[in-house]
Amino acid sequence: MTLIMGIVNVTPDSFSDGGRYVDPDVAIGHGARLRADGAHILDVGGESTRPGAERVAPRIEQQRVLPVIEALAAGGAVVSIDTLNADTAHAAIAAGARIVNDVSGGLADPAMLETLAATDADIVLGHWRGPSADMYARADYVDLVHELSAELLERIDAAAAAGIAPSRIVLDPGIGFGKRGPQNWETLRALPRLVGLGPRVLVGTSRKRFLGEALGDDASLARRDLATAVTSALSARDGAWAVRVHDVAATRDALRVAALWSDENPEGTWTP
Repeated sequence: MTLIMGIVNVTPDSFSDGGRYVDPDVAIGHGARLRADGAHILDVGGESTRPGAERVAPRIEQQRVLPVIEALAAGGAVVSIDTLNADTAHAAIAAGARIVNDVSGGLADPAMLETLAATDADIVLGHWRGPSADMYARADYVDLVHELSAELLERIDAAAAAGIAPSRIVLDPGIGFGKRGPQNWETLRALPRLVGLGPRVLVGTSRKRFLGEALGDDASLARRDLATAVTSALSARDGAWAVRVHDVAATRDALRVAALWSDENPEGTWTP
């Protein structure tokens, strides 16, 4: 069964829920609700990676996320830290995080992979071609799937060279990162090939711009959440280890129906 990673944005400027959970107590409560809704993992982030977003100082990022991570982990949640900064990753692991979700695949901070190698945390290596402030500047591909696969393999090799065991690696094809609308659909259609690279694969389509473009002018959050649930179920069918979403309940229902359709066990569990 594909696992559900629930999003806990402790930021004032995330693209769909910025500011709603910037207060630590509110964020902790939101994480608890996502867990009750069926999230297996809670992904806590203190820096927006939306298109055009500016970087945040690690000190500020840590002030936002560490109290939330500590509380959620103490309550028994499996917590992931969504960060580009090695110092934040290290502090988050000390606070109880068990996964580091780096959308840059270790490229934004040269110390990330070495820092993670000295821990027992898993790492999500995202496909990335540059910072959010200039998200689409490098969204040019001759053969997208070939180049995407090759660049993810480079990140696997870099992690291995740093001393990170293959069993600790998760790949993220980076939906929306350095990819325009049609390129995201091409990436999703190639998911079985990406799963075939070896490591577990995380897919994050939640509420992203390409879904809004597909739905048309009235692309409300509710409609994007429904579209996210569909893409998550299809990702599960094609072998995704986990899906990263805002609306956990809708995704839980979609995954359950898809699993029963395929005559599979619909109950997922976290396995380190």
